[in-house]
Amino acid sequence: MPVRFSIEASADIDETINWYNNKRAGLGDEFLGQLNVSLDNIEAGPQTFPVVRNRVRRAVLRRFPYCVFFVVRERDIVVFAVLHGKRNPEVGELRSVQ
Repeated sequence: MPVRFSIEASADIDETINWYNNKRAGLGDEFLGQLNVSLDNIEAGPQTFPVVRNRVRRAVLRRFPYCVFFVVRERDIVVFAVLHGKRNPEVGELRSVQ
């Protein structure tokens, strides 16, 4: 199933990459690499990730304290938030999920 991103999730990713790159050159690219590993795992087996509320599932990145929040729909998977693990998950749940 293809993975699609909400506008908000894309903004989350861009902001996080920029934040890490400002901390150390190339660190944002390392974050993106770990995110891509998680996205590949989500695409390969979305049902293996736990449901945290209603239909919302969560994948935890390795090495970086971030979570990918997504829903599995009939024909695709929609990532609607990529948030720091200590951030209140209610932020992600407030975003529109189709």
